[in-house]
Amino acid sequence: MTTWKSLLKSDPTEWLLESDNPSVRYFTLMCIFDEPLTSELVKKAGLEISKTGVVPVILSMQNEDGYWGEQKKFYTAKYTGTVWQLMILAELGADRNNPQIAKACEFILEHSQELESGSFSAYKSEKTGGGLASYVIPCLTGNMVWSLIRLGYLNDERIQKGIDWINKYQRFDDGVASAPKGWPYERFEMCWGKHTCHMGVVKVLKALAEIPVQMRSEATRQTINLGVEYLLMHHIYKKSHDYPSISKPGWLRLGFPLMYQTDILEILLILTKLNCQDKRMQDAVDIVLSKQDQQGRWKLENSFNGKFVTDIEKKGKSSKWITLNALRVLKNYYGE
Repeated sequence: MTTWKSLLKSDPTEWLLESDNPSVRYFTLMCIFDEPLTSELVKKAGLEISKTGVVPVILSMQNEDGYWGEQKKFYTAKYTGTVWQLMILAELGADRNNPQIAKACEFILEHSQELESGSFSAYKSEKTGGGLASYVIPCLTGNMVWSLIRLGYLNDERIQKGIDWINKYQRFDDGVASAPKGWPYERFEMCWGKHTCHMGVVKVLKALAEIPVQMRSEATRQTINLGVEYLLMHHIYKKSHDYPSISKPGWLRLGFPLMYQTDILEILLILTKLNCQDKRMQDAVDIVLSKQDQQGRWKLENSFNGKFVTDIEKKGKSSKWITLNALRVLKNYYGE
């Protein structure tokens, strides 16, 4: 019987637990060693996230009103605006009780969330004060709902509206005869055309997967099922109507953080978090395994370095984040 540990060429966990990256240490303790949130080791690692590494650097650049860079360019300033910092902070396990984090969350809710529907927009509406309805984007909505859930807003009625929007409007079309009509489908062909944007599906599914199982509504469960089948139908990264063809070669290069982009590791992480163990995932799992080196580590192959407010890891070098996420996928997929 294959176990995830038997697939490792060497055990990288001691490396992941080093103190230089408290976020990786924090998630390794919980996701690989199954330490509970109440564990003293986890608590200590969590406290260090705000003191060491990337998180305090990002927070040091925040405006006192909760945003980064230019207020109006919260989305369009890629990847230095407020949207992108919120996503990175959520990925790194930043302290949701930090007043600076709360200010950033409230800023995004005030400026990006479309008031009527609960979706998220790239621009603020001067007329309504909330997000501009004509610039609502599915991947942005998924990323913001996911980030805000991670940062403690799951029970906030504004995030519940965002979840409702995903359940109502998110499409999983695979080359239908005609694209859907009406708002929000007609604004962006690349998001809502005859073939739904793969990355949009990934980001909304990532958001819904963050909701605890016992708190998922029937509508959410149905949307998750549709999203999972859509990704499986594509064997994670292939063209569903031409399986030998890769949809985007870039999805085979592993990166962190991915912003609105995706890769096979992120998709596998989402699917395995949803307890999915389908044979249509195996090819992608094998590709991830093939990238492991003799130390049981994975490299950062894709990066936005130079575009962030601060770099996170070095491209081409062994990556603690990619290694951690690879271990999480293997553990969830193969079991103990």
